[in-house]
Amino acid sequence: MSEGLMLPAERLHELICEVRSQKVMLDMDLASLYEIPTSRLNEAVKRNRHRFPEDFMFRLTPQECASLISQNAISNSGRGGRRTPPYAFTEHGAIMAANILNSDLLILMKRPSWTSCSA
Repeated sequence: MSEGLMLPAERLHELICEVRSQKVMLDMDLASLYEIPTSRLNEAVKRNRHRFPEDFMFRLTPQECASLISQNAISNSGRGGRRTPPYAFTEHGAIMAANILNSDLLILMKRPSWTSCSA
């Protein structure tokens, strides 16, 4: 994600799915967006669980996972797949995740671009 760290809107919309009548992004997609391993994202969330109420993040049920697999929102990984259902992050949860993570990419994403401002 070079060239100003912009992600095309179409690509971002592909990562958003609807679960429990909420637009969410799954942990693996959010981690991919932030260019970190999913395990690192989930570890950071576990260490800061108090910052993620139910309206920020929730774990999918096995039925919800099966539904998303059938809709191709989650790939059927076969051998060596996940042992637990993924977390689903609402918009506020995704922002909170960005705030607790400390990756080089996120630091660049958070930094304001003063070069585009005119005096």
